[in-house]
Amino acid sequence: MRVEIWSDIACPWCYVGKARFEKALAAFPHRDEVEVVHRSFELDPDRAKGDAQPVITMLTRKYGMSEAQAQAGEDNLGAQAAAEGLDYRTRDRDHGNTFDMHRLLHLAKEHGKQDQLIQNFYRANFAEERSVFTEGDERLVELAVEAGLDAGAVRTVLADPDAYAEAVRADEREAAQLGANGVPFFVLDRAYGVSGAQPAEVFTRALTQAWGERSPLRLVGQGDADACGPDGCAVPQHG
Repeated sequence: MRVEIWSDIACPWCYVGKARFEKALAAFPHRDEVEVVHRSFELDPDRAKGDAQPVITMLTRKYGMSEAQAQAGEDNLGAQAAAEGLDYRTRDRDHGNTFDMHRLLHLAKEHGKQDQLIQNFYRANFAEERSVFTEGDERLVELAVEAGLDAGAVRTVLADPDAYAEAVRADEREAAQLGANGVPFFVLDRAYGVSGAQPAEVFTRALTQAWGERSPLRLVGQGDADACGPDGCAVPQHG
């Protein structure tokens, strides 16, 4: 079974939702038969690279809330994160463009390092003092190397704005086609969707239901036709 997760590194509920989903997945009896793929979704795609601002400022301008309201929201998120065993800085975080991080996640997918890299990005953005938005490409290189990627390959991707750009855009188009207008958005075997950072119990029910209702393979055609297998290929016999 495949679970696809549309998310953004700038999304705190994606950070919390990933932890809740993983709690459910860890207890799922068929855990080893579940493939998890992370898909791209930018919350602020029009923000220029390098244009970072404090999270509180972004929240007040984007949602029209007061600074006190914005800070209360961050404090609530900090409590939600702590309940899942996650570190979360409720003060002095910043917000910026995540496009390059999404491009690197597609590189990481090719090398089987995607989950580790997105977790590194989340940790750096939500729990550490150093910014992923203002320190330049070398900060992203550092986090990618920590996840097991080659530094040279990472720098090559970052130096080429077209590298994996279409893969990111394709994920975003697909999210729109699936009806996802927010993240996190979980899709199980293209049959079930779970929207938002739901409690672990909801993910447990979704995994169980999706697993139990997988469609068996239906063969088209009657009888066996010539084919190749482990013991070789069927050879036509001529009389």
